Amino acid sequence: MTLRFLPALSIMLLVASCTSKPEKAYDTWGVYGGNKENNHYSSLTQIDTNNVTQLQVAWEYHTHDSDKGTQIQVNPIMVDGVLYGVSPKLKLFALDAGTGAQKWIFDPSADSVQLKAFGNYYFMMNVCRGVAYYTDGKDDKRIFYGAGPRLFCIDANTGKPVITFGNNGTIDLHNDLGFDASQLYVAATTPGMIYKDMIIIGDRVNEEMPAAPGHIRAYDVHTGKLRWIFHTIPQPGEPGFETWDDSTAYKHVGGANCWSGFSLDEERGILYAPLGSSVYDFYGGKRTGQNLYANSLLALDANTGKRIWHFQTVHHDIWDRDLPMAPALVTITKDGKKIDAAIQPTKSAFVFMFDRVTGQPIYPIEEKQVPTATELVGEKPNPTQPFPSLPLPFARQSLTEKDLNNLVPDSSYKDIKQKLASYKTGFIFNPPSKEGTVIFPGYDGGGEWGGPAVDPETGILYINASEMPWVLTMVDLKDKPVVAETNLQAGKRLYTTTCMACHGPERQGGGNNPTLIGAGKKYTEEQFMQLVSSGRRMMPAFNQLAESEKKALASFVLDLKSKQTEKFVVPVRPDDEWNKMPYSATGYNKFLTKEGYPAVLPPWGTLNAINLSTGELIWKDTLGDVPEFKAKGIHTGTENYGGPAVTAGGLVFIAATSDSKMRAFNKRTGKLLWEVDLPASGYATPAVYQVNGKQFLVIACGGGKLGKHSGDSYVAFALPDAK
Repeated sequence: MTLRFLPALSIMLLVASCTSKPEKAYDTWGVYGGNKENNHYSSLTQIDTNNVTQLQVAWEYHTHDSDKGTQIQVNPIMVDGVLYGVSPKLKLFALDAGTGAQKWIFDPSADSVQLKAFGNYYFMMNVCRGVAYYTDGKDDKRIFYGAGPRLFCIDANTGKPVITFGNNGTIDLHNDLGFDASQLYVAATTPGMIYKDMIIIGDRVNEEMPAAPGHIRAYDVHTGKLRWIFHTIPQPGEPGFETWDDSTAYKHVGGANCWSGFSLDEERGILYAPLGSSVYDFYGGKRTGQNLYANSLLALDANTGKRIWHFQTVHHDIWDRDLPMAPALVTITKDGKKIDAAIQPTKSAFVFMFDRVTGQPIYPIEEKQVPTATELVGEKPNPTQPFPSLPLPFARQSLTEKDLNNLVPDSSYKDIKQKLASYKTGFIFNPPSKEGTVIFPGYDGGGEWGGPAVDPETGILYINASEMPWVLTMVDLKDKPVVAETNLQAGKRLYTTTCMACHGPERQGGGNNPTLIGAGKKYTEEQFMQLVSSGRRMMPAFNQLAESEKKALASFVLDLKSKQTEKFVVPVRPDDEWNKMPYSATGYNKFLTKEGYPAVLPPWGTLNAINLSTGELIWKDTLGDVPEFKAKGIHTGTENYGGPAVTAGGLVFIAATSDSKMRAFNKRTGKLLWEVDLPASGYATPAVYQVNGKQFLVIACGGGKLGKHSGDSYVAFALPDAK
């Protein structure tokens, strides 16, 4: 289904009227997201609307290290004919970008880089979305990328660590945060930004207490020395400190981290950083106040790290409404005036637009009253939230009975109808509750980490969205006695406080979090404890747990009967009231029918085109198909991860869907022009580049999400050679 809001001729006239030739060439793909403006745009035109159907596989590269559940979320880069990517188990590789032939590979867990102490699990199981490239314009060429808690500096010519950087080619991201974070989860998932002779980085941290703060840091690309740091949770004397009611919060509260990457106005030296929520995600009773700079778009002086301006998109976030993508930078024409803009889409399907120099909104943003009533003691929801007047939301934000999925049998429909009647629903900012609050769009968007593509010629933004409702349910966490317990009793208690928020009260899993039922058939006690200590993909490490607590947890989760009756050994540690939460969520639970379909009517995934100069939605396509509904002639769309790329050849390329397809759309009309099967779902953003006069389109096919099989390949498409 394609919804077109203007006749095709009107669309073409509108596009022509606002078309202007970009000042930059945009004919390479040397930066994550295409370029430092993060617009996912290519000015290449060899592949266009007339010949896109002739695309064929040019090469396929297999990493040979995928396992069940592994993923590849990488947007690869191409520099000087070499493509750089990362494997499912975080091995960095370089390929001939024209043939896919491997030049070298670097394994971060190899003995040669002296990382045995960190354990292979950390490097095999965390997510990496790309790499950053630095050169001095001569012979010094370096790749920077994150694997677990480490930032690596690798010689781009040889694939060997640059031993003069940091500690033999790597720095530990636990360091330089202002306190001992060695036992806390810190991981580099999205590549940093190169500015002059610095690599600027953000990171992923735990979303439950205890958690590290998400301070932004800049390091010297040659030595690995810290050059500057910006405190995303302000300290005394810094602007924003007054937005935390407790003056000691900065010592305890984590998060407010830039996990989704940066964009950069290189000429002005302005870095744009989208921040996540502060911890704990769903209960803010110990961090009352607006909580700057959590959920803010920050504009920083890239030379010094000093704040230029900020805008907070959610005040006192208690819904996990991180800013999941870096803003796209583009020059638009509004009311006849050119404006250098920063475009920030959100999980909630809002699009915030700012003058990138001053931070002034391009379209009015209104602070509206929102519900604040809550039964959670100590919680103080903010009385207002910001709503942009334009563009209008690109996904639905409210779930009511009329929106329920009636494509399922009557018994299933009655089930979701009955459940909906028991939930808080109908408004995007209903506070978390014990009866259950509908989160729509869900925790994974609306917009997600794939981000948008923006055409600098036309000022049109293309963004994909998921429309999956989730249910946030809070429960009391009673402070149970920790004496005279068995391992089973202690394990159940620790599961509730440590694991339930992701894996559910019955260990059933939910969302992208796997079930733990039957885990005893998969892991030994030793393997499980190592996993808890090191983390895995989206799961943080839990090094705050003592050895006896990990053993107790293993006895419960793995159902180790012989260990469950043993007496639990109570660890001795200082009492920490800050890390004790009175409430916890019961997990990341999608609102589904009995058959496992979204409880909302389709579309469940869309691709949207928005004219940034007017704020108008030009067209909306349903994106992806569920096979059993497609067989009935019903175009449903699917949840999707990864973003689009747009080209001067008139095309929008996107994979992202769970049906393992790559697609090309006419960027002006939204018409689907081409689709092809992939070896696994391409939950990533494609790269577009040219080598020796030939244009390529490359997508990482890692699968591993939404119940789909994992893959290990990068697939390149190109037009057939002329005969």
